[in-house]
Amino acid sequence: MLRKLLLLLLCLGGIAAITAWQLHSRWQQPLSITGDSYYLFIAPGATLTQVAAQLREDNVYREDWLLRLYGRYTRLDQKVRHGEYAVAAGTTPEQFLALVTSGKVIHYQVTLPEGITLARALSLLAETPELKSVLKGADDPRILQMVAPRTVAEGLFFPDSYRFVRGTTDLDIMRRAHEAMVTILDREWQQRSPGLPYETAYEALIMASIIERETGLEHERDEIAGVFVRRLQRKMRLQTDPTVIYGLGESFDGNLRRVHLRDAGNPYNTYRHAGLPPSPIALPGQAAIHAALNPKEGTALFFVARGDGGHYFSDTLAEHEQAVRKYQLQRRQDYRSAPQEAQ
Repeated sequence: MLRKLLLLLLCLGGIAAITAWQLHSRWQQPLSITGDSYYLFIAPGATLTQVAAQLREDNVYREDWLLRLYGRYTRLDQKVRHGEYAVAAGTTPEQFLALVTSGKVIHYQVTLPEGITLARALSLLAETPELKSVLKGADDPRILQMVAPRTVAEGLFFPDSYRFVRGTTDLDIMRRAHEAMVTILDREWQQRSPGLPYETAYEALIMASIIERETGLEHERDEIAGVFVRRLQRKMRLQTDPTVIYGLGESFDGNLRRVHLRDAGNPYNTYRHAGLPPSPIALPGQAAIHAALNPKEGTALFFVARGDGGHYFSDTLAEHEQAVRKYQLQRRQDYRSAPQEAQ
C-alpha cells in the first residue's frame, strides 16, 4: 500500500513538474509579432482581461489566460496604464506586462505655427490622425468658455509644438495653448516698456498679432512695433493690410483691392477705422508679443514691403510714397509681403 502511495506521489510530482515546465516554456515564448513592432492602444479604464483578449483577437498571444493569471498573482493587473504602446518583436509576456504597467507610451507632436489664425489651428489639429477631434470650430462653446469674458477667441492661444499621446483631444491641446498664452502674455505685460498706448494686455496681444502677420523677419518685429506705436500715439490710423484681409475672411481671394481699403463696413479695416482692430488677427508668438511691448525707438512712421519678406522704413510721407512707387508699382515676380510660412 505504501509502495503504491509513493508511486502515485511520484507520478503526481512528475506530472506537476512537467506541467510547471510546460507553463514556464509557454511563459518564456515571445509574443507572435509580425514585423518590427506591434502597436496596441489601451483605452482609459481598460483591464488586463480586456488587454489579454485584444492580444488573443490579434493573434499575438493565444495564452491570454496565462497572462491574466500571472497578472493577478503579481497584482500587475491593477497597474495597467492607458495609452499607445509599441511592443517590439521578441517581447515575452512578462516583458509585455512590464511595458504596459510602465506608462512608456508613444508620444506624438503637433505644431501650431506662429501667425496662423485660430481657424487654421483647429484645422491642423483636426488633420492630425492621432488626435481625437471634438471641437466644432472657433465658435465652439467650449472654446468661448475658455476665453470668457472675451467673445472672440482669436489670438488667445499660444502657437507652439505640443506633445501628446493617442486619445488626446483637440480640446486638450487648445486648453494647454490657452494656458500657455495667458502665462506668457502676463509675464511680458509685467515687463513692458513705459509709455505704451495700450490700456490692457489684450490690446498688446492685438498689436502682437498684427506684427506677426506683417513680418517673418526677427530683426524687424520691434521696428514695426515702433512704427505702429508711434502712429497710435499720434492718433494716426494703422493702415495695415493684414487687418483688412482678416476682416474679409473667406471672401478674400488673394487680391487686396482699393474697394476693400475703402470699406468702412469692415471693422478690421484700419485704413478707415482709428486705433486697434476689435481683436487679434492671428496667433502671435512670444517674440511678437515681446516686440509689441518693447518697441524699437526711432522716428519712422511708414513702411512698405520690399517684396522679399522685408520692409523699407520711412520717416516722411514723401519718402514713403517714393518707396511705394519703387517696391509696389514695379513688383518682382516672386513678390510677397506676408511671412511665407503663414500664408
